[in-house]
Amino acid sequence: MTLDLLANEIAAKAKAEAKAITDAARAQAKGIKAEAKAEADAARSEMVARAERESSQLSVEVVASARQANQKRELIARREELDATWNTVQAEVASADLKGRADILKSLLTEAKGAGDGMVLHPVSIDRKALTGQGFDLGDDVDGLGGFTLESTDGSIVLDFRFDSRLEDAWKSNLGSVNEAMFGN
Repeated sequence: MTLDLLANEIAAKAKAEAKAITDAARAQAKGIKAEAKAEADAARSEMVARAERESSQLSVEVVASARQANQKRELIARREELDATWNTVQAEVASADLKGRADILKSLLTEAKGAGDGMVLHPVSIDRKALTGQGFDLGDDVDGLGGFTLESTDGSIVLDFRFDSRLEDAWKSNLGSVNEAMFGN
């Protein structure tokens, strides 16, 4: 073998070995690339699925929150309307022009006469004139929309015949009907 032949043979083997190494590297790179692509696709799919779940849940929460806020606003508006109605009713009952005021006082006096002797009648100032001379000693005025209280001479018994307490009892017992009339349901 001549030196040129030996050099050509070494060069050919080196080329073949280099080609084998580069082919193996290309194959390995192709495998790594395919593995990375599969991992990236799996991660992307997982992220998309998680984002869709979170978006769906967020959508449900936003709708529920909006519904709750609307219900709260409706309840507040109803409460304000009921309070305004209560205030209007109280103003009507407190009015000296209340239709049937004298009849109501007469009925309360009839009921009060069963309380016994020696009671002091404390009128609401608006009704003092109408309650004078009704068989009771008159005491100081009491606060209220109308009517009176009866108090024993020793102060141990106080009976409330004021319009306030009667009105409040009537309001509470009829609040369901009032709600129904005003708002339905």
